[in-house]
This record gives sequence, structure tokens and C-alpha cells, in this order.
Amino acid sequence: MAAAAAHKAQSDMNADAGGQGVAARSREGSPVACDFVPSALGTREHWDAVYERELRTFQEYGDTGEIWFGEESMNRLIRWMQKQKIPLDASVLDIGTGNGVFLVELVKHGFSNITGIDYSPSAIKLSASILEKEGLSNINLKVEDFLSLSTKLSGFHVCVDKGTFDAISLNPDNAVEKRKQYVMSLSRDLNFLKSCQHPSSALEVDLETL
Repeated sequence: MAAAAAHKAQSDMNADAGGQGVAARSREGSPVACDFVPSALGTREHWDAVYERELRTFQEYGDTGEIWFGEESMNRLIRWMQKQKIPLDASVLDIGTGNGVFLVELVKHGFSNITGIDYSPSAIKLSASILEKEGLSNINLKVEDFLSLSTKLSGFHVCVDKGTFDAISLNPDNAVEKRKQYVMSLSRDLNFLKSCQHPSSALEVDLETL
């Protein structure tokens, strides 16, 4: 059920993006890994350093940092949720929330049951600081690794991934196994999935294995 819902949501997103993206297959028809080259972008150390730097910048200058996945992608996510008629009180999980800017946008569009998680403590500190500046106190923030979620985090109506799956796929340390762990986390938490970085191939391939 979770895989079917995720696959449908992913297909809907592909249609929104002009139908681009087909799951990668070998000649025999079995799923194959996508062409992710291991990179520092896939390591926790990289993102800890990024958000420690952005946190210092925010504290010194009030700069919230960049929307690294793009403002248009963020707006497209919101439009997709509206198109799906997601209730404003539906529970929404932002996977890899980063600086929390997407959480702010969700509130501006009326969503009220929002949780942001990130495995970087500095990212959560930055998110909390930005939300405080915006006068928002009703958003849940947690330091959590999506690959090993606590039992308290489950049953969300919508999971939003702005690029965490990509980062996991770039991890130099057994990315294939980490992608499987990601999918298993989705299988327990997911009704809808929206991803705005890698729109199809690897994610659809792994979802189809559930």
C-alpha cells in the first residue's frame, strides 16, 4: 500500500514536470542502481559543516541562507499538495528540513500539523532560530536520522523529500543499503511522498522492490 501510494505520488510529480523520468532497468528487466557517484555531499560531516556555517551567518547577519533546492521547486511542492487536496491539518513530515524555510512556507499556506527532521543538530538549531524570527512556535523540530527513525515518528499523511534521497545515494559508505533503509522508513510512515530533486529513476526502482 505504501509503495503504491508513493509510486502514484511520484508519477504525479513526473507528470507535473513534463513526464520526465523512467525507472532504470537492466536488459533483463530488473532494477539497476542509478548513476550516483559517491561524494562528500552524501556524508553527515558535510552537512554538519554546512549548517554550522549557516547558523553562524544567521546569528551574525540574520541571513537565513539559500533555498538550495530552488524556490520554484518549493512552490511546485506546495502546488502539488494543493492539487492533491491535502487537508490543512494533515500531518506533514519534512525529511531533511535543513534551514526550515519550507516549513515557513507550509505555515503561510495554512498547514498546521508540521514536523521537520534533520540528522544535523546545527540544521535543527538554524531552523528553530528562523522559525522564532518568523514568530512561529507550533512546528515540531527533531534531530532524527530518517534511516533509523524513533518509534515516535510514524503515520504521517505526507512525507516531503527535497533532496535527502539524493544525499543518501551519494554516500560513499554502502549507499545501496542506505537506500533500502530509506525505503523501509517510508513503508511505515508514508501515505504520499513528494520528492523534488531526483524525480524518478532510483526512487521508483527502490519503491518497486517493496
